[in-house]
Amino acid sequence: MDLKTTTWSVEEGVATLTLSRPASHNAWTGRMHTELRHLLDVGERDPSVRVIVITGDPAGGTFCPGGDAKALAGHAERGAYDAGTPDDLANPGYGVRPEYDADFAYFLGLDTMTIAAVNGAAAGVGFALACWCDVRFVAEEAKLTSAHGRLGLPAEYGLSWILPRLIGHGRAADILLTSRIVRGREAAAIGLAIRAPDRDDVLPAALAYAREIVATVSPSSLRSTRRQLAYDATHDNPAESVRDAQERLEQMMGEADYREGAAALNERRAPNW
Repeated sequence: MDLKTTTWSVEEGVATLTLSRPASHNAWTGRMHTELRHLLDVGERDPSVRVIVITGDPAGGTFCPGGDAKALAGHAERGAYDAGTPDDLANPGYGVRPEYDADFAYFLGLDTMTIAAVNGAAAGVGFALACWCDVRFVAEEAKLTSAHGRLGLPAEYGLSWILPRLIGHGRAADILLTSRIVRGREAAAIGLAIRAPDRDDVLPAALAYAREIVATVSPSSLRSTRRQLAYDATHDNPAESVRDAQERLEQMMGEADYREGAAALNERRAPNW
């Protein structure tokens, strides 16, 4: 696919996916959504990619401020929403479980870990995108907001499902019912972000974190643990979680990653994944 609104690079097992419409502050469009799904699918199919870091083009000054203003005006004129995406969208994460087969919920079906490096404002769909990633690094002064309440819209893209699971019902209700702005430092304080560095340090910190995971965590363990977190978020049965973990344990103890991990531990060396 010809990339017009994103960029993609891979180094040391870590892919960097950059939302890049700097003239429009990296605002979201159907084309950007199409490219995002395409690149996530590329990452899923590339065995060398273990972690995908999603960030905003620094020239745009934000992570993603939500939908493009012209597109939003067009929806209002039509009196209906138009996603602006083609019929043949890539479907990364689809087909794993029916519960994941929807926009952004498909993140739960990915094998590849995702990290949001939020290096500027994230509003609306940009905020939702960050929330659906596994972890978030958010610039200390970055502004996060669902924004929907100020536009007369519902909470978008499953935010009413994912946000309470990240920070608890009360805090999620506060953010969603008020559409207020949350700064990066508050995001870190309430557990929405794992770190709130200075803006220039957000991407380097996220990449360093990703590379540490690639170096120390086995590929099979990373994939399996992501699946466990996703599956357990969609049921309320602790015994099922234990049984699922035991089945995975029995299978994975016969695989090469376990043999290498055990050997590295016994030999007091770094594992060679």
